[in-house]
Amino acid sequence: MLNPADNWFLSQEEPIKSCLQFLRQYILDMDKGITEKWAYSMPFFCYKGKRVCYLWIHKKYRQPYIGIVDGHLISYPGLIAEKRARMKIFLIDPERNIPVRKIHLLLKQVLKNYK
Repeated sequence: MLNPADNWFLSQEEPIKSCLQFLRQYILDMDKGITEKWAYSMPFFCYKGKRVCYLWIHKKYRQPYIGIVDGHLISYPGLIAEKRARMKIFLIDPERNIPVRKIHLLLKQVLKNYK
């Protein structure tokens, strides 16, 4: 039987599904201290028990994004606050190559705040 996170990832349509599955694994492989947790009906990633980021799909743009929990603490090109006070998002176009280097640098900067 699959857990809620697995079900959520598998229920997405392509190419969003493949993009999200790649991001999921990439985030988990980023650091040994990162774990996945199902919270607020979405996949969250925690560093040593503290929520760091999550994956979701933007309703208006229909693009997956990485939501940064304490995004207000960092400045990074491409991060969008929209109407959020604390969190920022990093949109990813599933029709293009995933910007792995940008994501790596973003997550590295995010994890600095938790180490």
